Order: sequence, then structure tokens, then C-alpha cells
Amino acid sequence: MSKPIDARTRGAAAEFDLAVVGAGIVGLGCALAGARRGLRVVVIERDARTNGASVRNFGLVTITGQDRAQIWRRARRSREIWLDVAARAGIEVAQRGLWLAARRPEAAAVLDAFMRTDMAEGCRMLGADAARRHCADLRTEGLEAVLESPHELRVESRDALPALARHLERDLGVCFRWQTAVHAVQTPVIETSRGPLRADSAVVCPGDDLTTLFPRFLADAGIRRCTLQMLRLESPGFRLPGTLMSDLSLLRYGGFASLPEAAALAVRLRTEQSEHLRHGIHLIVAQGGDGSLVIGDSHLYDTSIEPFADERIAALLFDEYRAVTGRPPPAVRERWSGTYASAERGCILVETPAPATRLVMVTSGVGASTGFAVGEEVINDLYQ
Repeated sequence: MSKPIDARTRGAAAEFDLAVVGAGIVGLGCALAGARRGLRVVVIERDARTNGASVRNFGLVTITGQDRAQIWRRARRSREIWLDVAARAGIEVAQRGLWLAARRPEAAAVLDAFMRTDMAEGCRMLGADAARRHCADLRTEGLEAVLESPHELRVESRDALPALARHLERDLGVCFRWQTAVHAVQTPVIETSRGPLRADSAVVCPGDDLTTLFPRFLADAGIRRCTLQMLRLESPGFRLPGTLMSDLSLLRYGGFASLPEAAALAVRLRTEQSEHLRHGIHLIVAQGGDGSLVIGDSHLYDTSIEPFADERIAALLFDEYRAVTGRPPPAVRERWSGTYASAERGCILVETPAPATRLVMVTSGVGASTGFAVGEEVINDLYQ
């Protein structure tokens, strides 16, 4: 990261100390960190409410299996902040824990290897009999093992993000400028659709907007968009023991996929579930407070969002759901396209496109898992 701002040189006439562009989880994480430092913070958002990538995904804080180098420690820190903020902002933690069901010996071998790492602290392995006793509602026949983790948290994103914004405004004095587009950032002047605004420093958190602000930096980083097919199902009539994942997930998370044992699993999955892999499918089933299930996801990489849902992808997700739960999927309540920014290399983008300005983007679909920690890092860098 670049040279920090010297507080002695900040403009005394500025209206705000910090302007945050974008009210997704990364932007709100930066605003939270700034407000906790006692800064005068304004958040500028072009929509009437948080309505982008942060509310279209799972709202899942995933710890277990995350890439050690860039995500794992940030996810642990973000989890701490989520628990604190949830209590203060009245955000319900709808689900806790992870239930990763291994259906193949190769998948069980990956989990066994993971359990020998320090990242498995607090997790435990269950055999089929123990899993059946722990959750009789889920299928255990044919399972090799289950990894159970207590660390994961899930919030209902569509409720949690607005509640977080209200908390920032009501309790921490953060100002919000909704339905306001930002045209240019040249601190201390921020040009907006409602006129100029002054701030000593700015953090631009564009979500998956690749063209409005500092597009050259995003193009140089090779940023694309990833579109996910997401569904909400009716309640299955019982509570899940945690967010459900399966063998396919072991190839999507770096903490698992980097283990030598993952190579044999990849070979078998390419033979047996090539269609799932072609569409970037790995099963995530998360449960809301009302019992409904959010299920996904698939991955389509392009420069724009794919608005059309392919029913064949939903069928593949349902097949994996049946294999893991032993039950038919409940009725579909909602369908939508999730979206996030994606880069082939790296998970966190932090650039300095102009003085006293940071461009910040989480580029791997782990905004809920890392956004608060990234916000702390960025603000600490600006104001150390």
C-alpha cells in the first residue's frame, strides 16, 4: 500500500474527513472503521439502498477452508466484528456453523489432511454414525465423513446491510447520501450528481462496477464479473446443523484445494461431475431465520452480468442437494442472479489512483467474509 496521509496536512475546511463511495459491505466496513476512529464520514451510494453484490449472495462469513494467505485471517477478524456489530445493530445471526459432507473417499482424505492443519482448530470430523446421531434429518448413508465447524456465521444480507447502515448513521454519526452518483474523485473534491462534496480522503468501493471510477486500474488488474444462479427454497421442515457444502466445495476453497490430497479428488470429480465443474457449481445451502433455504451457486465469468437463468444449472444444484441431504428440494420461492467482481490473481485489490484516495475491491466473492477486516486495513493505512 502507499504512503499514509499526514494528519497535519489535511484541509481544515473539508466538510468530511472521509468519503466512502459505495454502500456495499466493503464500503460500510470502511465507514465503520473510520467512524470508530472518530472521523467525520460520509457514504455516497447511487442507489436508494444497498442493492448490489453484497445483498445478492449468501451473507455467509466462511472461515473454514479459506485461503490462508489472503482470506483466512481476515475472515476470522471479520467474524469478530460481525458478532459485535450484529449485537449493536440488531442484526440476526440466522445460522452458525458448517456441515461439509464428504461423499467420496478422496474427499474424506482432503478433510482428514485439513484436520491436521492449524486452520482446523475447533473443527471436528464425524463418521456416518456420529453424523446420523447429530442430525437424523440429513442423509448419512453412503457418506464417508462430515467436517463440522463452529466458526461460520450467516446473516440475511437483504436485512443486515440496511440495518448496518442505520446503525452507522444513528449510533456513529455517519452521513449517507443515497441516490447520488459520483462522477469524479479528486480529493478534497468529490464531484457528484447532487453537486460537489469536500472530504480530506476518499475510499472508492465500486463492488462490481468496472467502468464508472478508475476503470483503467480495474482493467489492468484483469477484473471481470462473475454471475451466480441463486435460489430461495421453502423450509425443509427442520433446522440444518450448519451451512451445507459437499465434495465440490473442496475444489473452490484454497485451504482445501491447495492440499496435495485434493489432486485425486479433482481427477475423480472431473470424471463423475464434469458438468457441475463446467458451470463452476459447488453446493452451498444456507438457512434463514424463517427456515427457508438459500441455495447456490454457479459461476459464469464475463465482462457483464448474465441476466438469464439456465434451468439446467438449477437441475444440477438440485441433484447435488438430493445427494447430500437424501431429500427432494423444497419448492422454489425466489430466483435471482448473484454477482461479484472477480480476478484471476489475488482476492483483495487495493490501489492508490490519486492522492489521499484508495480504490478497494474484494475480487473473489468473499465480501461478507472479509469486508470488515479489509475496511480496518484500508483506514489504518490512510490514517496511521
